[in-house]
Amino acid sequence: MNAHWKAHPQVLVTGIGLALILLLGFTDPAASQNRRSRSSRNRSNREDPSLPSQRTPLAKSEVNLGAIPFRIVYESRRDTGGDSNWEIIMVNADGSNMVNLTNTPDVDEHYPHASPDGTKILFVAIEGEGRRNQKRNVYYMNVDGTGKTKVAENGYQPTWSGDGRSIAYLKGEYERYNSSMTANEGLVMYDVATGASRDHPEDELRMLYNLTWSPDGDWFIATSRTGRRGNILVDATGTGIRSLDISGCRPDLSPDGSQVAWGRTDQELRIATFNPSSRDNTAPNQKPVVAVDRDKKVYHVDWSPDGKFLAFSFGSSRGGQAVGQNASGWNISVLDIATGKWVQITTDGNHNKEPDWVASR
Repeated sequence: MNAHWKAHPQVLVTGIGLALILLLGFTDPAASQNRRSRSSRNRSNREDPSLPSQRTPLAKSEVNLGAIPFRIVYESRRDTGGDSNWEIIMVNADGSNMVNLTNTPDVDEHYPHASPDGTKILFVAIEGEGRRNQKRNVYYMNVDGTGKTKVAENGYQPTWSGDGRSIAYLKGEYERYNSSMTANEGLVMYDVATGASRDHPEDELRMLYNLTWSPDGDWFIATSRTGRRGNILVDATGTGIRSLDISGCRPDLSPDGSQVAWGRTDQELRIATFNPSSRDNTAPNQKPVVAVDRDKKVYHVDWSPDGKFLAFSFGSSRGGQAVGQNASGWNISVLDIATGKWVQITTDGNHNKEPDWVASR
């Protein structure tokens, strides 16, 4: 033993004590409490009898993905030309035949939405050199990535009309670029054939996200972050805002307009009947269809064109669900509504989010 240890025997004792503590697994009490709390929440979620018992993706063979005659587009952060940026990716329903539709190293593309006939894809592009000069612009392109057409500058979260002849989007609240997905005020409707735009007459539409146009053209639905906070119904042709009677966010309507799907919490997806004419309950018959433990998230639910499947994002609870937020390890999943089984169709974990079905193959 050297002179240092002879002069300071308590150091040796302390060091041995610390080593024993680490070996025996004793840690900071607060950290242990946090782990116990997370474990308790996960156990509580698993034991809730009202939720589906499946908590993780099944083997892909559990759902007949090859028989689904549609594709899926989504936003993904990946290497493009030596740089990491956001692109629009398209795959078959089983995750095969992956195609990068945008391939733009100097532009970030987000929030893809396919037209009802599957021939075009709406998206948002962050363009401009340097943050001060950036703009969030709305485009559509052909389903093969060609023919990009600008719809608007400074636009947010566009959606198609049920007949595919019009596009609605939210106007940016500020001229300068703002990374917040709810920095918007006002709604605009754009005619695809003529390029003409008109403002929606309701003047209290601001701080919205996940705008969706009902297939019959009568309603917009969205999640609001204003004092109204919650999910709302907006008359598509006049004024008036009503409550969509669901708790959670990001509602999406089935292709026939009869049902709504949404995220009840970060860990649960639900579906319900969509009944906008009701004054008592606009979303009755609510049913949980996907549930995961608290260390995971499920988001961005989207109905397949035949109404038989749901696509959604799945990943770690540490991932960011907002458009363009990093979510390493997140992948796209598909639920067979009839069987209640869901599987993961992508595996690269490249921040894969915001899936939308394409009604063509």
